[in-house]
Amino acid sequence: MLNKFFSLFSQDIAIDLGTATTLVYVRGRGIVIFEPSVVAINQKTGQILAIGSEAKKMVGRTPAHIVATRPLVKGVISDFEVTEQMLKYFIEKVQSRKFLITPRPRVIIGVPCGVTEVEKKSVRDAALSAGSREVYLIEQPMAAAIGARLPVQDAGGNLIVDIGGGTAQVVVISLGGIVLAKSLRIAGDKLNEDIVSFAQEEYKLLIGERTAEEIKIGIGSVIPMKERKYLPMRGRNLITGLPEEILVSDEDIRRALEKSVRQIVNTIKSAVEETPPELLSDIMRNGIFLTGGGSLLSGLDVLIAKETKIPTHIIEDPVTAVARGAGLVLENLDGLSDVLSQTDELEPPK
Repeated sequence: MLNKFFSLFSQDIAIDLGTATTLVYVRGRGIVIFEPSVVAINQKTGQILAIGSEAKKMVGRTPAHIVATRPLVKGVISDFEVTEQMLKYFIEKVQSRKFLITPRPRVIIGVPCGVTEVEKKSVRDAALSAGSREVYLIEQPMAAAIGARLPVQDAGGNLIVDIGGGTAQVVVISLGGIVLAKSLRIAGDKLNEDIVSFAQEEYKLLIGERTAEEIKIGIGSVIPMKERKYLPMRGRNLITGLPEEILVSDEDIRRALEKSVRQIVNTIKSAVEETPPELLSDIMRNGIFLTGGGSLLSGLDVLIAKETKIPTHIIEDPVTAVARGAGLVLENLDGLSDVLSQTDELEPPK
C-alpha cells in the first residue's frame, strides 16, 4: 500500500548534474530548473548565502569572506557537503506541497563516463542525504543519446560526443550499452581558461572567466568565418594596473582555442580508430552526434566532419539533451532500466 502511495504521488526527478550547469526534469512536467552549478558561501560562518543563478551573479564581485564556488570539478564532486546542499535546494524547489506528507522522490542523475565507483558512491550519497528515496545513475552521453531519440537499444553503432563544462566524452553505444568510451578533461571551462591565458600572454591583460566565456560565445570559432568579427575585451593591464579595453577578433580567439580544440578532435579520431568495424560502418552511415554546450562552438561540427571523414550533426537543443534523456528514462524505468549505470569498468578520464 505504501509503495503504491509512493508511486502515485512521488514527484520523481532526473538531474543533469553538470560542472557548469544543473538541469532538473520532473516526471510529467519536463525541465523546470536550468541554473548554474554555483554556490555562494560565507566562509566566516559556513552559511550558504545563495545557490544557482543568484550565486553566479556574485562570482568575482564578493568581499573576501564570501566565496562563490562550484562544488563539482571536471564533472566530479569536489565538495560533498556543498553538493549535498545544492542538490537539496534543487530537489526541494521542484517539490510541490499538495499533501501534508510528500513522498521522497526517486532520482536519476547523469554522471560522466569513466568515473570511479568511489565517485559514483559520492553522487549517490549526496542525493540520498539531500532527500531522495532511491538514486539511479546514468552516463551523460547515454542520456544525451536517448534525449536525441537515437536508437540506443538497437544492434547498431551510435557515436556521441558530449562536450560539457568540465569534460568532453566520446562514446560508442550499441544494444543499450557503452562499447567504447574516452573521456577528456578539456571542455568549456578549459576553453574559457585558454582565452584568459591568451589575454595575459598576448596583451598583458587580466580578464575574468565570465568575460572569457562571453567572448567565446560571441566570436569563438574553430574555422575561419565568412566575415571577421570583433568584440571588446575589458580587463586590467598587468603592467600599469589600470583598466584597459582591447578589441579582439575571431581569429585571435581561434588561436587561443586551437590547442584544446585539437585535443578534442584527436580524441574523437582515436575513438573512431578503435571502434569495431561493424559498428564503424553504422557510424559512417548515421554520422557523429554532438551534444553539450561545447558543441555550439562555431564550426566545430564542420571541423570534426573534415578530420574524421564522417558526417557530423549537432543534435537539437544540445544543452538540455542529457536532462531530456534522463527524463525519458525516468518516465519509462521498466523499459529503459538496462541503460542505467552498472559497475564501472571504463578507463577513468586522463
